Amino acid sequence: MATINKSSSWKILNTHFEKTKSIHMRDLFSKDMNRFKNFHIQYEDFLVDFSKNRITDETLNLLINLAKEAKFENWRDRLFAGDKINFTENRSALHIALRNRSNNPILFNGKDIMPNVNKVLNQMKEFSENVRKGKIKGYTGKKIKSIVNIGIGGSDLGPAMICKALKPYGTNEITPYFVSNVDGADIAQTLDTCDPESTLFIVASKTFTTQETMTNAYSARTWLLKYLKDQEAIKNHFVAISTNQIAVEKFGINKENIFEFWDWVGGRYSLWSAIGLSICIYIGMENFKELLEGAHDIDNHFKEAPLNKNIPVILALLGLWYINFFKFNTHAVLPYDQGLSLFPSYLQQADMESNGKFIDRDGKKISYHTGPILWGESGTNGQHAFYQLIHQGTEVVPSDFIMPIHSHYSIGKNGNEHHKILIANFIAQTQSLMMGKTNKEASLELKKQNLNQETIKQLTPHKTFEGNRPSTSILFNKLDPKSLGRLIAIYEHKIFTQGVIWNINSFDQWGVEYGKQIAKLVLPKLIEPIETSGFDSSTNNLINYTKKNI
Repeated sequence: MATINKSSSWKILNTHFEKTKSIHMRDLFSKDMNRFKNFHIQYEDFLVDFSKNRITDETLNLLINLAKEAKFENWRDRLFAGDKINFTENRSALHIALRNRSNNPILFNGKDIMPNVNKVLNQMKEFSENVRKGKIKGYTGKKIKSIVNIGIGGSDLGPAMICKALKPYGTNEITPYFVSNVDGADIAQTLDTCDPESTLFIVASKTFTTQETMTNAYSARTWLLKYLKDQEAIKNHFVAISTNQIAVEKFGINKENIFEFWDWVGGRYSLWSAIGLSICIYIGMENFKELLEGAHDIDNHFKEAPLNKNIPVILALLGLWYINFFKFNTHAVLPYDQGLSLFPSYLQQADMESNGKFIDRDGKKISYHTGPILWGESGTNGQHAFYQLIHQGTEVVPSDFIMPIHSHYSIGKNGNEHHKILIANFIAQTQSLMMGKTNKEASLELKKQNLNQETIKQLTPHKTFEGNRPSTSILFNKLDPKSLGRLIAIYEHKIFTQGVIWNINSFDQWGVEYGKQIAKLVLPKLIEPIETSGFDSSTNNLINYTKKNI
């Protein structure tokens, strides 16, 4: 296809941008008393308020025209049809099948894949319930009290994030742990808290060859055998989520304890698959199904809602507006719920691994910005860390504020003091980022403090805020399995939408693979006794310095 920034829609948007880029949002609100009404979407209990963004009706219409010119709707149809849109790996991207709670047929190579999806779900249900009920025990007969998920990337970030977010739904009898880093501290510190007789390890690796995951898995196996002293114990304490049955059985795991997933499941979309086994064990299968149900709701919304009322599409277009026209190249995700403290980290992989690309689908170098640098922290912690930069820094950071209206925890005066303070901060931050504080307003505030004129003059510039800093507010009733499933799916489809418009493949990750390739070349050089000279001077010297001092 033609480069999107050469399209007629892009050129019209650019002209519109030049005309509107200096408009202040406080003026947009003062001129339009219905601005909130016109720029929000209500879906079930989800309220998405995007009125505090630097857009007009015309902006939104022009952005939708851009999506249409990029043939977004056709690509969306291809995603749901199971086409091999991940063309560099000749794969479909059918994570939507994993949460297809309608159970309508979904075809892959002409065959309905739902029977296999449901078969694995039933296997997960039986296994997780037997662990929770104590029917599956450790080698010495002890009930399982710790589950250690060993994976990396999507095999770690998704399950870890969800188990933390849904702790109110988790069993008190089993503690989940997540080990991903090949740094020995990660597995060593985890094992220090576990009893080998009551620990179950879940090794999550599609190929069962991932270096970090298998290094940690073998270390865990060595630790277990040190205490239990019988190879047979591996069968009671290890399960695998993999497609490599031969390697799994060689490790010592029973083939009955191998959970299948497929090459049409990308790592960063795998929490919906058997990779979610740790989630099932911790929160129970019925809650896991609610998680799937929530994501399925958004799949249907994304597929069916008009573009101007489509939550993932609107979020995607707003992001593109800022990245490609305003040149605001970072994006903050700010959840006002401690349970969602890992959500920004989860989205970093989902977004930056998907759309951090400079080559388009046609193999050409891209001449415009693609994926943003995504970061964030839970509120109110972030307010006392980096919000200063968001309010007054030279870098404008569009932000998503995420807030459940009700908390799981009754604490403080009247049982909701903490949560009301949290909500007040959530609302106040979006308002102050939008409105700012003018020089005149800052000066008047200082005068009320009875300061002298010289002090007022000196302090006024420091107390002034430009405002006009965009944010989107996402509210929902409560952080439960269904709402979390919806929230994750919203961002998944947002990322896909942006990738389509940027004409990139959002489903491969060759940068990740390249780093692994180089690591495999470096590792033998760290082991051999002779001086290394086969790389560039910096790499040679780093290797040689390390060998001398290790």
